[in-house]
Amino acid sequence: MGTRRTPLPGVGTQYDFTTEDGRHLSVVVHHDGRRFLGFYRPDDPDTCEATVPLTPEDATALAHLIDPAPAGGLRTGGLDLVTEHLPVTSRSPYGGRLLGDTKARSRTGASVVAVLRRTSAHPAPGADFRLAIGDVLVVVGTREGVDALAAIISGE
Repeated sequence: MGTRRTPLPGVGTQYDFTTEDGRHLSVVVHHDGRRFLGFYRPDDPDTCEATVPLTPEDATALAHLIDPAPAGGLRTGGLDLVTEHLPVTSRSPYGGRLLGDTKARSRTGASVVAVLRRTSAHPAPGADFRLAIGDVLVVVGTREGVDALAAIISGE
Protein backbone atom coordinates (compact mmCIF):
# COMPACT_ATOMS: atom_id res chain seq x y z
CA MET A 1 0.00 0.00 0.00
CA GLY A 2 1.35 3.43 -0.86
CA THR A 3 0.64 6.86 -2.27
CA ARG A 4 2.51 9.13 -4.64
CA ARG A 5 1.97 12.82 -5.48
CA THR A 6 2.98 14.00 -8.94
CA PRO A 7 2.76 17.66 -10.06
CA LEU A 8 1.27 18.03 -13.55
CA PRO A 9 2.55 21.37 -14.88
CA GLY A 10 -0.25 23.49 -16.30
CA VAL A 11 -2.86 20.95 -15.17
CA GLY A 12 -2.73 20.28 -11.42
CA THR A 13 -1.62 17.32 -9.34
CA GLN A 14 -2.03 13.56 -9.67
CA TYR A 15 -2.33 11.46 -6.54
CA ASP A 16 -1.71 7.74 -7.06
CA PHE A 17 -2.79 5.15 -4.54
CA THR A 18 -1.99 1.44 -4.46
CA THR A 19 -4.25 -0.71 -2.27
CA GLU A 20 -2.96 -3.48 -0.02
CA ASP A 21 -3.94 -6.03 -2.69
CA GLY A 22 -2.03 -4.12 -5.41
CA ARG A 23 -4.86 -2.25 -7.19
CA HIS A 24 -3.90 1.16 -8.59
CA LEU A 25 -6.21 4.19 -8.33
CA SER A 26 -5.50 7.82 -9.00
CA VAL A 27 -7.09 11.20 -8.50
CA VAL A 28 -6.14 14.09 -10.77
CA VAL A 29 -6.93 17.47 -9.21
CA HIS A 30 -6.97 20.26 -11.79
CA HIS A 31 -6.05 23.84 -10.90
CA ASP A 32 -9.66 24.86 -11.57
CA GLY A 33 -10.98 22.39 -8.96
CA ARG A 34 -12.10 19.62 -11.32
CA ARG A 35 -11.18 16.11 -10.24
CA PHE A 36 -10.99 12.79 -12.06
CA LEU A 37 -10.88 9.41 -10.37
CA GLY A 38 -8.94 6.83 -12.41
CA PHE A 39 -9.11 3.04 -12.21
CA TYR A 40 -6.22 0.95 -13.52
CA ARG A 41 -5.99 -2.63 -14.80
CA PRO A 42 -4.91 -5.13 -12.12
CA ASP A 43 -2.58 -6.89 -14.61
CA ASP A 44 -1.10 -3.59 -15.89
CA PRO A 45 -1.07 -0.76 -13.34
CA ASP A 46 -0.08 1.73 -16.06
CA THR A 47 -3.23 1.15 -18.16
CA CYS A 48 -6.22 3.22 -17.08
CA GLU A 49 -9.48 1.28 -17.54
CA ALA A 50 -11.89 4.10 -16.72
CA THR A 51 -12.08 7.62 -15.35
CA VAL A 52 -14.90 9.29 -13.50
CA PRO A 53 -15.14 13.10 -13.41
CA LEU A 54 -15.99 14.47 -9.96
CA THR A 55 -17.30 17.93 -9.13
CA PRO A 56 -15.98 19.41 -5.87
CA GLU A 57 -19.30 18.42 -4.29
CA ASP A 58 -18.95 14.85 -5.60
CA ALA A 59 -15.42 14.62 -4.23
CA THR A 60 -16.53 15.90 -0.81
CA ALA A 61 -19.46 13.47 -0.69
CA LEU A 62 -17.20 10.56 -1.67
CA ALA A 63 -14.64 11.54 0.97
CA HIS A 64 -17.37 11.61 3.62
CA LEU A 65 -18.52 8.13 2.58
CA ILE A 66 -14.98 6.78 2.86
CA ASP A 67 -14.21 8.58 6.14
CA PRO A 68 -17.18 10.11 7.94
CA ALA A 69 -14.80 12.25 10.01
CA PRO A 70 -14.28 15.60 8.30
CA ALA A 71 -11.34 15.71 5.92
CA GLY A 72 -8.53 17.49 7.74
CA GLY A 73 -10.77 17.38 10.79
CA LEU A 74 -9.88 19.15 13.96
CA ARG A 75 -9.53 16.83 16.92
CA THR A 76 -11.01 18.68 19.85
CA GLY A 77 -10.91 16.21 22.72
CA GLY A 78 -14.64 15.53 22.73
CA LEU A 79 -15.85 19.02 21.84
CA ASP A 80 -18.36 19.05 19.01
CA LEU A 81 -16.24 21.04 16.52
CA VAL A 82 -15.49 20.14 12.93
CA THR A 83 -13.57 21.74 10.08
CA GLU A 84 -14.66 21.47 6.47
CA HIS A 85 -13.86 22.88 3.06
CA LEU A 86 -16.94 24.41 1.40
CA PRO A 87 -16.70 25.26 -2.32
CA VAL A 88 -18.25 28.41 -3.77
CA THR A 89 -19.80 26.97 -6.94
CA SER A 90 -21.53 28.69 -9.83
CA ARG A 91 -24.85 27.88 -8.10
CA SER A 92 -23.86 29.85 -5.00
CA PRO A 93 -25.61 33.18 -4.51
CA TYR A 94 -22.37 34.51 -2.96
CA GLY A 95 -19.97 34.36 -5.92
CA GLY A 96 -18.75 37.93 -6.41
CA ARG A 97 -20.26 39.11 -3.12
CA LEU A 98 -18.66 40.05 0.19
CA LEU A 99 -18.09 37.41 2.85
CA GLY A 100 -20.00 39.64 5.27
CA ASP A 101 -23.11 39.28 3.08
CA THR A 102 -23.34 35.63 4.18
CA LYS A 103 -23.74 36.63 7.85
CA ALA A 104 -22.16 33.20 8.44
CA ARG A 105 -21.30 33.54 12.10
CA SER A 106 -24.52 35.23 13.22
CA ARG A 107 -26.72 32.84 11.20
CA THR A 108 -24.90 29.56 11.92
CA GLY A 109 -22.27 30.06 14.63
CA ALA A 110 -19.66 28.70 12.20
CA SER A 111 -16.58 30.73 11.30
CA VAL A 112 -14.79 31.09 7.97
CA VAL A 113 -11.14 30.86 9.02
CA ALA A 114 -9.60 30.98 5.53
CA VAL A 115 -10.46 31.19 1.85
CA LEU A 116 -8.47 29.08 -0.58
CA ARG A 117 -8.22 30.49 -4.09
CA ARG A 118 -6.58 28.77 -7.07
CA THR A 119 -3.15 30.22 -6.46
CA SER A 120 -3.32 31.61 -2.94
CA ALA A 121 -4.71 31.25 0.56
CA HIS A 122 -6.35 34.07 2.48
CA PRO A 123 -6.27 33.37 6.23
CA ALA A 124 -8.74 35.13 8.54
CA PRO A 125 -10.71 36.92 5.81
CA GLY A 126 -12.70 39.94 6.95
CA ALA A 127 -16.30 40.80 6.18
CA ASP A 128 -15.08 42.92 3.24
CA PHE A 129 -13.40 39.94 1.51
CA ARG A 130 -15.00 39.42 -1.93
CA LEU A 131 -15.77 35.75 -2.68
CA ALA A 132 -15.27 34.31 -6.16
CA ILE A 133 -16.64 31.24 -7.91
CA GLY A 134 -14.11 28.46 -7.32
CA ASP A 135 -13.08 29.69 -3.86
CA VAL A 136 -13.05 27.10 -1.08
CA LEU A 137 -14.03 28.28 2.39
CA VAL A 138 -12.26 26.67 5.35
CA VAL A 139 -14.94 26.60 8.04
CA VAL A 140 -14.90 25.70 11.75
CA GLY A 141 -17.99 25.15 13.87
CA THR A 142 -20.39 22.60 15.25
CA ARG A 143 -21.62 19.91 12.88
CA GLU A 144 -24.99 21.67 12.70
CA GLY A 145 -23.43 25.09 12.12
CA VAL A 146 -21.12 23.89 9.36
CA ASP A 147 -23.98 22.03 7.67
CA ALA A 148 -26.14 25.18 7.85
CA LEU A 149 -23.34 27.28 6.37
CA ALA A 150 -22.84 24.72 3.59
CA ALA A 151 -26.52 25.08 2.69
CA ILE A 152 -26.26 28.88 2.71
CA ILE A 153 -23.12 28.96 0.54
CA SER A 154 -24.52 26.40 -1.91
CA GLY A 155 -27.79 28.32 -2.24
CA GLU A 156 -29.98 25.51 -0.87
